[in-house]
Amino acid sequence: MEAIRRRIETQVMSLTGLSLGQLDLENPKGDPGLFGPGSISWRVHGDFPSMLIGGISALLLQLLHPLALAGVWDHSNFRQDLLGRLRRTSQFISGTTFGSTQDANWLIEKVRTIHLQVVGSAADGRPYAASDPDLLTWVHVAEVSSFLAAHMRYRNPHLPIADQDAYYAEIALIAERLGARNVPRSRQQIADYLQAMRPQLICDTRSHEVVQVLLDAPAPSRLAQPVGALMLRAGIDLLPEWASTMLELSQNPLQRRLIRLGINSTAPVLRWAMRDGSAHRARRRMGIA
Repeated sequence: MEAIRRRIETQVMSLTGLSLGQLDLENPKGDPGLFGPGSISWRVHGDFPSMLIGGISALLLQLLHPLALAGVWDHSNFRQDLLGRLRRTSQFISGTTFGSTQDANWLIEKVRTIHLQVVGSAADGRPYAASDPDLLTWVHVAEVSSFLAAHMRYRNPHLPIADQDAYYAEIALIAERLGARNVPRSRQQIADYLQAMRPQLICDTRSHEVVQVLLDAPAPSRLAQPVGALMLRAGIDLLPEWASTMLELSQNPLQRRLIRLGINSTAPVLRWAMRDGSAHRARRRMGIA
């Protein structure tokens, strides 16, 4: 069983930012980082299965904003290196959540610098910049709303409303440090923001092409292929109904039931196998078993 556990863990770790090897989440000892072990962000971001599902859903949701899509289209090698993009995004989220104060600050400044270089014109002629405060807010809301939705569906469906609001208020720090403005800080503010943004969202041929690249992405191994396909379908299932309709990714009720049954059967195995993830290393840094 230990050999099986290690094999699963190795496969999982290859998908995360830990595989980049740039962060030491176990040092310096006692450094709580930006949030610390008592934070709601540690709880929500500490569950790998729900975070992966939420991340897939967030990426699909982000693509509906024409300026966010333009930045990906013009400045990302997503067609050739989708896994690398996943790893870099994972590194930023896990590092700013679980890393030391120094490493979290380093990641934030690194991304701010990269954003300054991501500029251009969208398909409709509008100029865009990844450092645009409003665009940063969109990307942030798409991410954190998806992370929390996945957490509540597959990890803790009984998370109190007060804790949900606390999560949004707490994690707003990262968006604000990146330069976002008017960041929603509660469930109601998130819902209001998404509703207000809908008239600005579109799905065009570029959106469909990026979605197809995601759907066709090869798994890192044959062992990971069925789990990866299931996670992808769960990410689609997690989308708001209006978003899945726009993307033409709607699923029927039977498909959704089977997807959720599959995740509820698979996620406990992944949690059992993961003993050296970001949250585990951060807990060791803090001297918590």
